[in-house]
Amino acid sequence: MGTRIERRDDGIVVLTVDHPPVNALPVRGWYELAEALGGTAPEDRVVVLRAEGRGFNAGVDIKELAADTGHQKLVAVNDGCYRAFKAVYECPVPVISAVQGFCVGGGIGLVGNSDVIVAAEDATFGLPEVDRGALGAATHLSRLVPQHMMRAMFYTGTTATAAQLHGFGSVHQVVPNDGLREAAMNLAADIAAKDPLVIRKAKAALNGIDPVDVNRSYRYEQGFTFELNLTGVSDSARAEFIRGEA
Repeated sequence: MGTRIERRDDGIVVLTVDHPPVNALPVRGWYELAEALGGTAPEDRVVVLRAEGRGFNAGVDIKELAADTGHQKLVAVNDGCYRAFKAVYECPVPVISAVQGFCVGGGIGLVGNSDVIVAAEDATFGLPEVDRGALGAATHLSRLVPQHMMRAMFYTGTTATAAQLHGFGSVHQVVPNDGLREAAMNLAADIAAKDPLVIRKAKAALNGIDPVDVNRSYRYEQGFTFELNLTGVSDSARAEFIRGEA
């Protein structure tokens, strides 16, 4: 359980997230993922970010937050998410996200900052933050869907399918579930076969011309999450979520 790192001889690094039952990451999990992404070696050429189980990522561990009587876990998990998303974006080599099942909350931060997304046919993407008394990752959802659709999804908590995102061009390829890993690895092999210095410079150049500073934008969003927590509305939303899970 945790984040496993597999380094292959061809320069492909496979990071596998495995936090049963739904890949909702605790504080430790976000920091662990950030550390794994930040530990790129000179011989690494491309990273494939994937997950075990029926879903790619269910965001933060709501139960861990609800069990904290203060704000220490909230501060820590917000920092952990910020570091993980930032590590994806600033990874010196391209990051390919291989997404199956649900990709919600923090999962949107990860894939939104990825370079390329390959998705299984059953993949769905969304931000249920409003229903959890939180905000955040609209920065990253804006990189996946058009502006007005992002706003509607954010306000309502509805999801978009892999096919919809493929139509927008944000998902590179949609494949049958049992072909997801192969598709991601084939794409990674194509990138790994290029000149590694050129690819690293290409990643730096593409980040440099981005119209939005994703790190600063997401940090701005997080400030409103802290405000909501201070009002008490977030505690109520988390408690309602846990009652619904029981």
